[in-house]
Amino acid sequence: MTQEYAQASYEIWQRMAQGWDAERRWIWDGSRHIGEWMVAAIDPQPGQIILELAAGPGETGFAAAERVGPTGRLISTDFSPNMVDAARRQSTQLGLSNVEHRILDAQHMDLEDRSVDGVLCRWGFMLMADPAMAFNETRRVLRPAGKLAFSVWGEPTRNPWAAVPARVIREHMGTPPPKPDAPGIFAMADPKRTLSLLAAAKLRCERMEIVDMTWRFPNIDAVWRFLTTMAGGVALEIATMSREEQIAVRHEIEAAAEPFKTGMGYAFPGSAQNTLAA
Repeated sequence: MTQEYAQASYEIWQRMAQGWDAERRWIWDGSRHIGEWMVAAIDPQPGQIILELAAGPGETGFAAAERVGPTGRLISTDFSPNMVDAARRQSTQLGLSNVEHRILDAQHMDLEDRSVDGVLCRWGFMLMADPAMAFNETRRVLRPAGKLAFSVWGEPTRNPWAAVPARVIREHMGTPPPKPDAPGIFAMADPKRTLSLLAAAKLRCERMEIVDMTWRFPNIDAVWRFLTTMAGGVALEIATMSREEQIAVRHEIEAAAEPFKTGMGYAFPGSAQNTLAA
């Protein structure tokens, strides 16, 4: 099952890369403070080597690249080649000459022991088939004084932008909710599980904070575009539906999203759990 999930996840994020690339500015505008928290937490210094896991389009790591300077290096990685290509195009456009782009599975890193000074991972660990292995690998590649900063999504009740559409689709399809520790967007929402995974990998939690944010959409069309081109497993489920089912689900999601409607479209609260470990 782990291998099946890993393959399905790979295919999903290969497909989602185009949407994440196209909407990178919107993603960063809404979540900049989450990424900047992570970068500030590991405090990159000139000349250091920083590794970003599950980098997606790369913005969080690019913020660290500026801090390590021309004598340092950012290794920007993702297991999706399409995501790596998107990040590479952006770093070239930004004129960043100290970024190395690599296709890399965080659960099986082709990196030497104690080879990096800091690790960043925004919204990646909770989606991995074996997060315990990924944390073990992270500890292995970190130097003795190295730091890990990562972000996962918090409780579903604090993240209606994801929880509401997922619930509507489950009810429409008649499928049960996922198990709490199954890979997925809320797989590490419980801080106790995060702490347990860190402890098992011999990583010490130095700080854990809830960082709130808001996803803003100008209209329901933008909400639907996000769900069908960027929302991972939700997008895949919608893609398997018939045209009639998609229309019905869209109407159901629009009705469920009514509490988050504003004069400027929709404002969905979000809540990330940011952690610094060493």
